[in-house]
Amino acid sequence: MINYFRSVSYTKKIDASVDELWKIISKPGNLNYVHPYCKKNEIIEWNGEGSKDVLIYLNGLTYFREFTNWDNQVGYSLLIGRKRGPKSKVTWKISSTNNSVFLTITVFPYLLSNWPKFFSWLPFIAYIKPNLENYLRSVTGGINWYLINKEPVPKNHFGKHPWFSKS
Repeated sequence: MINYFRSVSYTKKIDASVDELWKIISKPGNLNYVHPYCKKNEIIEWNGEGSKDVLIYLNGLTYFREFTNWDNQVGYSLLIGRKRGPKSKVTWKISSTNNSVFLTITVFPYLLSNWPKFFSWLPFIAYIKPNLENYLRSVTGGINWYLINKEPVPKNHFGKHPWFSKS
């Protein structure tokens, strides 16, 4: 059992309605259109909670996603990681205030989760958190870019990422 005691969140204002945002983030294979580091997003099963898919990153890293909670028009939770390895927990949440729509993605990474909090703090702050924030900024930016431009986000559109781009 993984102890998820740290998280990284990023919130982006989205230039679309809640309905438009939900329609794209709940669409089967949506990462093929919105994710700047996605080489391929293959569906295993897609029906809300219990959905499963595979995300193959530009560098070939393959992660499996399993959706554990699904709340229409609000968001979902999932576990992501290698097929037989530890998984990170991720939540996607839509909110709106004053005619503005926001998407918040929060990652509870499995990396360093088995380390004592004291020893994992510095590597988390210095390495994991900035890289995850950069990643989440690019993913949410890709979603917004797709909703504005109505075409797939170009690969590495917001810059290369050390964990997911080809070197």
